[in-house]
Amino acid sequence: MHKVKRLFLSLLVSTAMLASLQVYAGPVDINTADAATLAGAINGVGEKKAATIIAYRDVHGPFARIEDLSNVKGIGLGTIEKNRQNLVVGSTGVQ
Repeated sequence: MHKVKRLFLSLLVSTAMLASLQVYAGPVDINTADAATLAGAINGVGEKKAATIIAYRDVHGPFARIEDLSNVKGIGLGTIEKNRQNLVVGSTGVQ
């Protein structure tokens, strides 16, 4: 009985952990996404950098190209290239 209880608790914890993960089905629009979405979609970008992306966007306007993310302090071309397939500008598709 003890093993069954431990297995049940383990499954319960695993289910709770999976339910807390955010899943992004498609590319994220860097001009409209909020900080949590950007942080979850861009590998190497946490909440702080995501907030920096939004602050840059608010001051300078929407990004014209994905590469324009490199104008944001702390975002390099390497980060952009690693994540290019997850990012879009506007609703025209992956760029």
